[in-house]
Amino acid sequence: MSAPSSLRDLYIDTSSAWAFVPPTIPQLATASEPFSSGASYQWSNRPSHNPIFDLSPSLDLSEVSGINVTNLFKALVASALLHYSSTAIAMPWEVGKLLLQVQWVPRDAGEPEEPELVDDNDDVLSDSSEDDSYFADPQAGPARRAAPWPTDEQGYVMRRSVLEEGTRPEYIIPVGSANGVWGMMKRIGSFRGEGYLALWKGLLTSCITEILSSTAQPLIHNFLQSLFFPSMSPFHQPPLILPVASHLITGFLLSPLDLVRTRLIVQSYTSRYRTYTGPLDALSRILRDEGGLKGIYFHPHLFIPTVIDNALRPIVSLALPSMLAGYLGMQISEETNPWAWAVMELGGSCLGLLITLPFETIRRRLQVQARGTAKPLKGCVELRPAPYNGIVDAFWHILTEERSDLPIKRIKKRRGSQASLKGKERTTSSNDDDAGEGEGWFRHSGIGQLYRGLGMRLGASAIVFCLAFFSVEEGDGGWAEI
Repeated sequence: MSAPSSLRDLYIDTSSAWAFVPPTIPQLATASEPFSSGASYQWSNRPSHNPIFDLSPSLDLSEVSGINVTNLFKALVASALLHYSSTAIAMPWEVGKLLLQVQWVPRDAGEPEEPELVDDNDDVLSDSSEDDSYFADPQAGPARRAAPWPTDEQGYVMRRSVLEEGTRPEYIIPVGSANGVWGMMKRIGSFRGEGYLALWKGLLTSCITEILSSTAQPLIHNFLQSLFFPSMSPFHQPPLILPVASHLITGFLLSPLDLVRTRLIVQSYTSRYRTYTGPLDALSRILRDEGGLKGIYFHPHLFIPTVIDNALRPIVSLALPSMLAGYLGMQISEETNPWAWAVMELGGSCLGLLITLPFETIRRRLQVQARGTAKPLKGCVELRPAPYNGIVDAFWHILTEERSDLPIKRIKKRRGSQASLKGKERTTSSNDDDAGEGEGWFRHSGIGQLYRGLGMRLGASAIVFCLAFFSVEEGDGGWAEI
């Protein structure tokens, strides 16, 4: 068979070749209605589906494409409301965890020492004292009174223990009175100087930080990918350095907001002892008193913890699941076996908390320290009087000078100038029992102080795993559209 001499015989009109005309559907003849030829079927446009605030784009291609200012404004408002509500739900747990992380619990935070008793021997006796001495027991010893409390140069009484009720400032929550995030939340709500509204301190700053972080991190990631890997296919897995670098740059740029957020949460909620009136006032005063932009970004106590914290999180979350699967000898991936991969992610997140949580705790403690000419922050929890000198110094002092057995049990001692022998024996035996119970490992180590909020984070990881499990099960693979 010879080929045609010209290609004009093979030409087909596109209008007739791609014309989809539905056939006419004849109606069935009935007894009351004669058979008639049906009319051509009329296709109807699909109505637009607007699930949230009428924000989904229209499916009518005949409409003129362009930026609709009204829909754009609605989308921004809806996104802001969703971020604000989600942040407000999680904020009480975040406040309780952060206050537990910065709370200073010294190892010698036991019962405050009783005031020393001194003999009250007066050389000159009045007539009334002579009359009283006639009825006094001649075998009784001399009267004793409490020694005066030590004072500083200005005449103020000095604190000898963080558990002394008389010298504790009224805006500080008693140390060791809460164990766990939930206990701290209840303690904040019942404390006179805080209240339940204090559980949402720093809400606006946290919401702004979350919105800026979720928006800037993908943009920085795409920019770095287009800059260093322009020919990479979207179906290929990017190298680990890209997400780590994008998270690190985003966290570094937003580190001043994170510092302001920490200061607003830790400061007292009482207006009399409040250091900052709001996020703008906090940012302006920090810039004025603590070295400006250079001090707020590149101070060693802020820059090094920020780099470690923001780089360690993505490394742990992205690398640990594959490392854990390789250690167990399982060749799995998210596409081939999503169930096993979800379990590996849960195990990786739990193991990663053991690595990241101590650095987060140290970073929070360094953030509450005043630098430059700024006055010390009046926190609602007990803060360390002496500042730390860096990450290593903070890590060492937390381990060596703090205790982890919270809550601290207080034993009420019997006071009085003259106590019976039986009462003394009871006090001695109770002190011996308390000393025996306090000889545990947590009593003499601050390792628990580095992992405050671990239970809450493990519970959050388990909840995320359950939500992902049920969403995949209902959607027959992949994330279900919300």
